[in-house]
Amino acid sequence: MTTEHLAILQSVAQRFGTPCYVYFLDSIRERVALLKTAFEGLFSISYAVKSNPNLGLLRRIGGMVEYLDVSSAGEIARALRAGWPAAMLTFTGPGKTESELAFAVEVGVGEIVLESADEARVLKELVRRTGRRQRVLLRIAPERVPRGFGLVMGGRATPFGIDQEQLDETVAFVVSSPELELDGFHVFAASQCLRVEPLVEYYEIVTRLFRQTCERLHLSPRTFVFGSGLGIPYHPEESPLDLSALALRALPMLRQFAQWACARRKDATLVLETGRYLVGEAGVYLAGVTRIKRSHGQTIAICDGGMHQHLTAAGHLGGVIPRNFKITKVYSTAKSDGEQVYTLVGPLCTTLDTLARSISLPRLSPGDVIAVWASGAYGLTASPWHFISHPPPKEIVVESVSGESLAIDESDFGPLWWPAEASVAVANHNGTNEQQG
Repeated sequence: MTTEHLAILQSVAQRFGTPCYVYFLDSIRERVALLKTAFEGLFSISYAVKSNPNLGLLRRIGGMVEYLDVSSAGEIARALRAGWPAAMLTFTGPGKTESELAFAVEVGVGEIVLESADEARVLKELVRRTGRRQRVLLRIAPERVPRGFGLVMGGRATPFGIDQEQLDETVAFVVSSPELELDGFHVFAASQCLRVEPLVEYYEIVTRLFRQTCERLHLSPRTFVFGSGLGIPYHPEESPLDLSALALRALPMLRQFAQWACARRKDATLVLETGRYLVGEAGVYLAGVTRIKRSHGQTIAICDGGMHQHLTAAGHLGGVIPRNFKITKVYSTAKSDGEQVYTLVGPLCTTLDTLARSISLPRLSPGDVIAVWASGAYGLTASPWHFISHPPPKEIVVESVSGESLAIDESDFGPLWWPAEASVAVANHNGTNEQQG
């Protein structure tokens, strides 16, 4: 982040107050451009809404990426409210209910990702009742995933995707069902990797799996979705992924696969599904210091924000040993003199509400503002923000660092899903109701 970003964060804190999330669209645009350039345009990009479903962000990311990956009926409804065509949505998730699947079919979701044979049977019956035909992808759970990923969803018993030994039977069922059109395959078996070697091996596994499946079963599908696996550095001791080095190693293999796919079907498409890598480092969480106290030789800074709004930073979303995020002071009420080691805590009545331990910062005073970096993904909506009934934070979308006047409050605290919202979304999609949800 530049001095311009810091100046905008100071302005946002003064204008909107704390706690709040700030999302820089410039950073997201740059990250998309980096991916497109590094992989020479081989991939279309699908944004995983689960990483950050803020409506303002969803509206604006439409000019940057080709598709949205949604994982619930609520995310479908939000995507439609944000102006996305249903045909550009891909619906994933191992636990889709019948009502969610029916909603997806009704609004015309482009592709439904089937993650089990049972789900395929349920969807077939739902589609049969409508007299339509639904495009589907089959999510494959690979038998092996390389080491080096922060989160692994394959290579072992998993709710995600269809095990390889069960794949042929599921393919046969889908191909024999006139209600379903097998559009392609999907693999997302690992995430949050910062090293080139495991990612190259992962892409080798995925391309080999796609190719062998198609050749064995005599298929020529249109769509191949790669779960990106690309990670971001959360902690000061971590180095960012060398995307150029990854592309240098992976491009020959990916080019060869793309040529093979297009030889079988001219409109074959490779899709890179990613969320965290696009928006994670574009977001900052701002919290204000409300009180400083000493206890048993430690200096504790109590903040107005905490784990109820940023569970990941508190170390409770996948971390075994809590580690500090990169945290800096961005606003001071008085001139600082030197640094101090602090424990940063939030306002909740639980010892779990700790944002940082033994962190060295410029001396803090009540009224100062700290920034938790890399907070654009799995922040607010991955946190128990109803806990203890503090007001929710605002979410600020910054269109461009060239003008702080373009910082817009895009807070959206309504329920993520309920039937009424779905009804409005369906009506708007079908053009029969202009009322906004």
